Amino acid sequence: MTPKNTVCLWYDSQALEAARFYAGLFPDSSVGEVSYAPGDFPGGTAGQELVVGFTVMGIPCIGLNGGKVPFSHNESFSFQVATDTQEETDRYWDGIVGHGGQESACGWCKDRWGINWQITPRVLTDALAAGGDVAARAFAAVMEMRKIDHATIEAAIRG
Repeated sequence: MTPKNTVCLWYDSQALEAARFYAGLFPDSSVGEVSYAPGDFPGGTAGQELVVGFTVMGIPCIGLNGGKVPFSHNESFSFQVATDTQEETDRYWDGIVGHGGQESACGWCKDRWGINWQITPRVLTDALAAGGDVAARAFAAVMEMRKIDHATIEAAIRG
């Protein structure tokens, strides 16, 4: 059964490749049904992969191979992935950045298809939620980082 709410991500023509990448990197992720274009369309031809169903960490998504468009993905939409260990943070960050992605600041990165990700350790979100001096120190520490370093955040929390 199709979920009532699904994230739709636009790809030029590589939705299946992206879905397979996400399924290989993240737990509770999989590639589902692939639908093919029944006729030619702007940016594509009949028989081409048109829509790819997939999940990313349990979140239902579809990838639409819509061809080149005059707009692109930006940071106003991102997947935020909570991590519990430095090894988990490294695995996801390095998986995205190391396969054609780009680093950004404060735990943000972009995959090779332009989708934005926040690889965010729970130690950071917990510190920010604590408020006060703990939040201020954790915030100051993260502002200097690209990939989040758990030990540095933990040291900032301790003061």
